[in-house]
Amino acid sequence: MKLLVVNDDGIHAPGLGALLESTAKHGQTTIIAPHQERSGMSHAITVNRPLRLTQVKQGYVLDGTPADCVKMGLLGLKLQPDFVLSGINGGANLGTDVLYSGTVSAALEAVLLGVPALAFSLCGSSCFLETATHYVSQLLFEKPGILFQPDLIPKDGILNINIPALPIQEIKGLRITRLGVRKYKEILEERVDPRGVSYYWMGGRPAFLEAEEKDIDLVAVEQGYISVTPLQFDLTNHGEIERLKGVFQTEYSTKEKK
Repeated sequence: MKLLVVNDDGIHAPGLGALLESTAKHGQTTIIAPHQERSGMSHAITVNRPLRLTQVKQGYVLDGTPADCVKMGLLGLKLQPDFVLSGINGGANLGTDVLYSGTVSAALEAVLLGVPALAFSLCGSSCFLETATHYVSQLLFEKPGILFQPDLIPKDGILNINIPALPIQEIKGLRITRLGVRKYKEILEERVDPRGVSYYWMGGRPAFLEAEEKDIDLVAVEQGYISVTPLQFDLTNHGEIERLKGVFQTEYSTKEKK
């Protein structure tokens, strides 16, 4: 089995080491990671300057985005992996946060290029990376391991897997989930530098979770379950297509008659 492993936290990220530990005994692994943390890059790619790839002990370092790392592996190095694994991210990728996630977008880029992919995140302190390593290995390779059942991965999307930051024995199980809506408080803070000039720092704390539906990823992780959410890159609101056709076709056909 050939694996391409990428992330958005950089080549020295503890989560990358944890993912490698999870896959160590299961085939040939190639690593391509950003040269520094590139969290929040979403699906950005580098088109306004050259990309530089450096071979290091662990694999390769690229001065680009997570999506660039996937492109470099598949198009630049001409790798032919069976799967692309992205993560393990140091922090949750739940709800609408997936829109900003370099981890999730790297996995989606792999699918766009024809390779099945999964994204992994640890929802909290790196002190629980042992938990993430244990369950990633279990999910991927132990019966019924995902990588031995390719049909479990959507053909037009990925599985986004979030693991609670808890001791191994406190994980309650696994839930197949849908995305929730994650809201933040105090997301943009104004500060003043020593010269009296204002600047702004993006951050914020997750708002209190009011949802109770068990099939929402945010709720599952909050309750101690591993969340597995199938995601796709088609953002079309298919339910609105027929309604809009009716409105626009009626409006424009009326204008044409006049």
